[in-house]
This record gives sequence, C-alpha cells and structure tokens, in this order.
Amino acid sequence: MRAGWHPAHWLAATVVALLGACQSPPIVPVGNLDSVLTSESLTPDTAALVVFRLEDSRTWTTSGERPSERFVAASTSKIPHTLIALETGAVSGPDEWFEWDGETRFLPVWNESQDFASAFQRSTVWIYQTVTPRIGNVALSTWLARFGYGNADTGTEDDIQTYWLKGPLKISAREQVVFLAKLSARTLPLSARTYEQAIPMMFAEKGDGWSIHAKTGWKSVPGETDIGWYVGWLEQTEGGAPGTYAFAFNLDMNAENPALKTRKEAVRKALETIGALSPASETPF
Repeated sequence: MRAGWHPAHWLAATVVALLGACQSPPIVPVGNLDSVLTSESLTPDTAALVVFRLEDSRTWTTSGERPSERFVAASTSKIPHTLIALETGAVSGPDEWFEWDGETRFLPVWNESQDFASAFQRSTVWIYQTVTPRIGNVALSTWLARFGYGNADTGTEDDIQTYWLKGPLKISAREQVVFLAKLSARTLPLSARTYEQAIPMMFAEKGDGWSIHAKTGWKSVPGETDIGWYVGWLEQTEGGAPGTYAFAFNLDMNAENPALKTRKEAVRKALETIGALSPASETPF
C-alpha cells in the first residue's frame, strides 16, 4: 500500500479506474442540488454544482446545461499545474523558494518571497507565471490532455503566462469532478513522489473524521462576466455516509454577489444535504 493511503483509497481507485477517459461522471442515480442554489439566491443559469462519490459512482448535480458548460479555469488550474511542475521537475519540491521581484500586485500576501507550497495556498499568480514557461506550452498542453482537463488548450507561446487566467484553457464542473476523482484516488499518470509532495499542499480544512483538499478560483476579465470556482474533494471516514466526494462549483459573480464566501458555503450545504458532512454547528467548515 502506498504511503499516505487509507483503505478507502483502494476501493475509490477501482471505481475511478472505470471512468477511464470519460469526460463526465456516470449517472448512478442523480440527486438534485437545485435547492442549494436557491438557498444562496442562485439559479441553474447562474451557477453549477456537481458532487461525485467515488465508492459507488453516485452523482449529485444541479439541473440544466451549466454543469457541462466550460469556463476559464482560473486558479483552480493550480491543482494540475502543481502536479505537472513537480512531476516534470520544473519545481524541485514544495519548499522551492521564489524571490519576490519587488513589484506590488493585487494581494498583499503575493508581495513577498515565498515557497511553492505557500504559492498554492495563497494563489500567488506571479510564481505560477514563473513556473509555466519552465515547463513549456507543448508539455503543459500534453499533460493537461493526459489528465482529461477540460479542453487542455494552452494557446500559443504568447499565452504561456495567461492562458488559465483569461483563456483559452476552459473546463466544466463535470470535468473538474472527473479529474479530481482520479487525483484523490491517485490514478492519474503520476509518480508516488508527486502525489506525496502535491496532495499535502492542497489541504484546506479538517474536522473529526473528515478532511478537505480544495482550491478556489476567480476569473476576472474586463468586459466579461466574472466566474468564481471552488473545487476539491472531501474524505469522510465517519458518520452515516463515509467515502470520498469530489466536488466542483462555479457561479457568475457580480457587484451584488461577490461570492467570496458563497463558493464555500454552497459546497458545504451540498455536502450536508447528501449526508457527507454533519451540520455546520457540529463540524465547522
């Protein structure tokens, strides 16, 4: 058994292996999550939410076409980018140090030297813009295609530092879930070393018997609708519905609904609705 695996990974890996190159999780049956959107003053036209349980392939989703609609990946792409950077040796490890160039950027936490692990947690764009040219356009596109990551389109060499921020790289909520299911089950074509280094970088939250690995994203391009993301997976070992749940949520963001909290709150409500997590009063998220 690989280091860091718990027994549930073996069953999960078996299920995810059946997904193969599928672009969408199998529907075994579907549970509807539209009520989660309603509770956040959203609709199936303005948001999409998909949750997939690896152990039995059950899928819960909001209605309409949006779960299959592709949007710019934004910072959720730091998940595959981190895997590629570590696997190819473009970054030596989570502790590789990046010296700040002194340019003041959008967030204060970006404006200092930091290691690669911090860059993931802080979504430090300039560090990933330093790393992607090291890997190269062709290699990046090839790896994204191997992962089944959306359209795997990294554009031209001129797009090497922006293709995930404004396009052309796009992915749907359903495709995010398939990718994350494979990652959580460790069935992507990666070395054990990459998994051991990368997955701890993605840790987000934990409670009694559960943990979440996740990433937010925010696509903001002048003249276009802002898109917010929250994607990841829950590992639940206790309660009435233990298992591994891959999830992906996206929504239109605007001045009235900046959604900085809504992204996580909607996922939390969905996981509660399907019994994967206890109410927030019992297990803070």
